[in-house]
Amino acid sequence: MALIEWRDEYCTGIKGVDFEHEALINQINSIYELVTNQADKDLVIDSLGEIYGSISAHFALEEQMMVRHDYDHYQQHREDHERLLDDIRDITEEFENSVELDEAAFQQKLANWFQLHFKTHDSRLHNLAGMRSHETVSQPALKTLIQNAKKKLLQRSASRR
Repeated sequence: MALIEWRDEYCTGIKGVDFEHEALINQINSIYELVTNQADKDLVIDSLGEIYGSISAHFALEEQMMVRHDYDHYQQHREDHERLLDDIRDITEEFENSVELDEAAFQQKLANWFQLHFKTHDSRLHNLAGMRSHETVSQPALKTLIQNAKKKLLQRSASRR
């Protein structure tokens, strides 16, 4: 059973963004499955690092799109991105430091983390006609962005141990 099911309401009409959002939901569901099956803690932390890397890259690309289109709520949206990155760092640290995990609370945090931002900031942004022309980014460039962000999160996490 998935933690988050892909729904039509998540569709933005921008092929690249929809692909990235669906991939993020799949990553969240994979972590849900790992935690449910009591997988190795390091594997879950690595998977949270993957989400952090993916979402960092996604946010960077989305912010470039907002600047290019002179989006009037850019600053508020960018601030929410920063809050979401802080939240995923907190979720990772909380998981890492847990002796006994409250699975239900952990799963709810993961689900809310994606859904709340999407329902507010992303739905408004992607409903604007000018945002429909989302440029595709090369896979190697995207992979580099993801790996760099993931590495940064995991190094920060390791230095706290």
